[in-house]
Amino acid sequence: MPLSDIDRVVQESSRKLLQVSVPPVKYWVLVDTLDMDANDSVVQRTFSECRTFPPRVRLLETLREDGTWPISRVRKAAEDAGPGPPIGWTFVTILRNLEVLDDMCTDRSEGNIGKVVEKILSWQRRDGSILGPKHDIFPLPHYNAYALWNLLLYGMDSDPRVKKLADWLLSMQRHDGGWGIPYQQDVKYLPEYKRMQMVDFLELVRTGKTPRSDPRGYRDVPSCIWTTMMVVRGFSRSKRYSSLPAVRKGADFFLDRFFERNYHESYFHSEKHWTKLKYPPYLGNGLSALYLLTRLGYGPGDERMARPIEWLLRARHPDGFWWQSERPYLQKDQWISGFAVEALHRYLKNG
Repeated sequence: MPLSDIDRVVQESSRKLLQVSVPPVKYWVLVDTLDMDANDSVVQRTFSECRTFPPRVRLLETLREDGTWPISRVRKAAEDAGPGPPIGWTFVTILRNLEVLDDMCTDRSEGNIGKVVEKILSWQRRDGSILGPKHDIFPLPHYNAYALWNLLLYGMDSDPRVKKLADWLLSMQRHDGGWGIPYQQDVKYLPEYKRMQMVDFLELVRTGKTPRSDPRGYRDVPSCIWTTMMVVRGFSRSKRYSSLPAVRKGADFFLDRFFERNYHESYFHSEKHWTKLKYPPYLGNGLSALYLLTRLGYGPGDERMARPIEWLLRARHPDGFWWQSERPYLQKDQWISGFAVEALHRYLKNG
């Protein structure tokens, strides 16, 4: 599609979003897609509406003094039966709610947000990583990157603890430029473990009965597309980190594999995940990939972007919006549409 036609799509869908959207979606369309000045009266009024947006107010009100949100009784029982946070649903809830609050124009000075940030960092280990939320056997790069993403969202770029976390993630980059889940996506492919049930294999890992996972080894096994995307996403919130060659190499890794099936069955194996539209976009899909790639400067000059951009344009419905499914998710679909027009807008700007 000619670039002028893409711009027409951006303008048409943006206008429609402004007519129907909740205040936070409207705010980001005005600022990030239509490039309106923050001092513009319409932008200022919309920002004020964000401050009183009920879901935002509710999340701030339910955030407790200890920097956590309440979780369901079932989730709490499961968490209490294990090692406790950061293993369990408390950590997942923190990561998701912090991201949603940022989408709704929240900063670290509000409520107990500062305590949430410190809660995350209180779980940091000596090597810089954070265990959980799935288990306490080894740290998961994609969840550590999700923590990094949120810490950077809330202005922690200069904190030495955040640098330590970022350094740990960089140390985990593999030979092909991507990232993978330790043990599950390298050692597990050795002949003696390949046919084992994952739960039995992880018990061997827990008891130290398997070889060591090493990001510099296992060169016959490729990295994980979605883990790589999540790690690159974490770095993308900082100009300092997003400009690193290692981060660019990671972005190239998943762009080169756009629409392909993930090699690893343990994490979003099917290629169908590329074309699923989701909000919040913390898990892998094509829209999240394009939103990230355009943030990193990829545009019309990179021929690899053409097919993904064409897919995103085709995924737009006749009403000018992008949907999660035929079942109406009004606010989710507004957010999805907002991310889509912003990605398309940045794609044009990067040309």
